[in-house]
Amino acid sequence: MLERYELEAFLTLADELHFGRTAERLGVSTGRISQTVKKLERRVGTLLFVRTSRSVRLTPVGLRLYEDLLPAYGQLRAALERATEAGRGVQGRLRTGFGPPWGGELLTAAADTLLARYPGCEVTVHEVPLDAGPGLLRDGTLDVQFVAFPVREPDLTTGPVVVAEDRVLLLPVAHPLAGRESLGLEDLAGLALIAPEGASPQYWRDHHYPRRTPSGAPIGRGPVAVTWQEVLSHVSAGRGVAPGAALGARYHPRPGIAYAPLRDAPPVEYGLVWPTAGDSALLRAFVEAVGTSRR
Repeated sequence: MLERYELEAFLTLADELHFGRTAERLGVSTGRISQTVKKLERRVGTLLFVRTSRSVRLTPVGLRLYEDLLPAYGQLRAALERATEAGRGVQGRLRTGFGPPWGGELLTAAADTLLARYPGCEVTVHEVPLDAGPGLLRDGTLDVQFVAFPVREPDLTTGPVVVAEDRVLLLPVAHPLAGRESLGLEDLAGLALIAPEGASPQYWRDHHYPRRTPSGAPIGRGPVAVTWQEVLSHVSAGRGVAPGAALGARYHPRPGIAYAPLRDAPPVEYGLVWPTAGDSALLRAFVEAVGTSRR
């Protein structure tokens, strides 16, 4: 039976084909790796690697052993990780929320990843209205939410940015600005922005739906919208314009709507937010799964 350090030394050297990098990855000396491999070769009764002053490569026997051991090692690591996380409390139910559809897809993919590792958990994914703000996190309806940053709430923790999209302006196709290749923030002067109200913090609305251009020209207000379908309906009907993310052109194609890039606007950044008091091993595992699903 192989010891775990022998298994890890062999598989890592087979990946790296370099004693120095293998030693660095495993945090041991190069001599320790060499001794371990020689011991393993004596046990097998043949060479597993061909070593020269310039290279290291697997022998046919070594390659066969690598291919046989790798799946088993992956299963062993996964079993140990599941047991470790179970001991840390990766269990229970997690209620997640999203606004834009790409957020829903990302959370669903992360939920599938998490449940594959921890089948005893439960993850639900819910759509959140545009005007919900952090209210659903505070009243316990949701445990974690995919949102457009910024979020600056003392009782909430924000994760890293997981999606960053160029900002665009949704316009009726008949609007005079719709035919331009791109727009600037000063072009918003005098336009009527369709914006949510509700529980969204004022600083958040000012960031995404400003009332003035950088030079100070006023930006008007159009109808209030609670969902993206309402935004799209108002824009296509010519009742106003709406800022959004470039991904929207792919997810919300409408014959009556043009998507014009805002060349001097910062990107729309999205990430996860959760109540600081609600931190748990399950939540941390889900945040990690979201990052994995995005890559």
